[in-house]
Amino acid sequence: MPHENSVFHSLLKHLPWDEFERLVEAHGADKRQRGFTAKTHLVAMICTQLCGTTSLRDIEAVLSSHAAQCYHLGIGAVRRSSLAEANRRRSSALFTDFLAVLMKRAHRGLRRKLDGLTYLIDSTSLTLTARSANWARFSTELCGAKAHIIYDPKADQPVYLAVTPANVNDITAAKAMPIEAGATYVYDLGYYDYGWWAALDAKGCRLVTRFKQNTPLRVTETRSVPPGSAILCDRIGHLPARQAKNRKNPFSKPVRELRVKINTGKVLRILTNDLTAPAQEIADLYKLRWAIELFFRWIKQTLKITRFLGTSENAIRTQIAVALIAFLILRLAQATQDAVTSPLTFARLIRANLMHKRDIRTLLKPQRPSPPCQHQLALL
Repeated sequence: MPHENSVFHSLLKHLPWDEFERLVEAHGADKRQRGFTAKTHLVAMICTQLCGTTSLRDIEAVLSSHAAQCYHLGIGAVRRSSLAEANRRRSSALFTDFLAVLMKRAHRGLRRKLDGLTYLIDSTSLTLTARSANWARFSTELCGAKAHIIYDPKADQPVYLAVTPANVNDITAAKAMPIEAGATYVYDLGYYDYGWWAALDAKGCRLVTRFKQNTPLRVTETRSVPPGSAILCDRIGHLPARQAKNRKNPFSKPVRELRVKINTGKVLRILTNDLTAPAQEIADLYKLRWAIELFFRWIKQTLKITRFLGTSENAIRTQIAVALIAFLILRLAQATQDAVTSPLTFARLIRANLMHKRDIRTLLKPQRPSPPCQHQLALL
């Protein structure tokens, strides 16, 4: 009978292990780790995210009950004490660097065309316990972190991650993000900074965001809008020449304001530096921003990153990076088949069959019963 790998083994084939070994060597990640290798650490943490386990004891039990499959995965025994120690001591930079490599490779595989790139920028808050207060205190009673994401809605994947304490402003994190020349960036009011907008514009980027309610526009041109449409106004003008404390506004180029009425009846003031695109195209781009909110909800609910296995900054950063690695290999695996189109359904099928010996492309098909072995035949 031909050997068949487990579903988990097939998923892990989507990881560039040569790059991981290179990063392990570069970070010295296997030095002084008493036998608990970086590969074992990574595989155990991916299993944690895919299984939805929320404690070290649970993941130890899951992997211990599938020792044969773990052997074929090339990992050693996982003890909760070893995993806790590794999460605390092994540098999270190994996993964030590996995530960056995987995001770059996956982006080429999941995106069919690289022209007209549109990126969504936002952050999501993660509530932490008081045990993380030494690095993530937000207020007297609350502790938390933020995951700052650049997301490609067409490929349905993140292309950049930064993790900060919750008290770091979104625009502070955005200024450290890489800017891709010529791309379109869509974001909300948390990134309201004229200097950053000017930097995007200088690289030929199209930006789509919202006006603050009290930001005036010195109008130079008013354009007609289609009667009866959701677009109420289309104007071109200049932002205020001066900012607070009498500073000169670094973004002096003309901008465009669209007033758009949404389904709830609220009117949004949308700002863009694109003076020529159809008004509806700009409105649709801003509406697309909802995709990143759905992505945040998906990873929180499906990959359970609202619960953490550790409390140290290193452990939190490690688990967030591994959660996104798990998300990417799910997306890459789903792209190899066409029977399951829903990402949520596919993730549930993977969870239910993770350690079973099945072909990922046939998860919806009923399994054939295994033929009886010689011992069973002799008993008949």
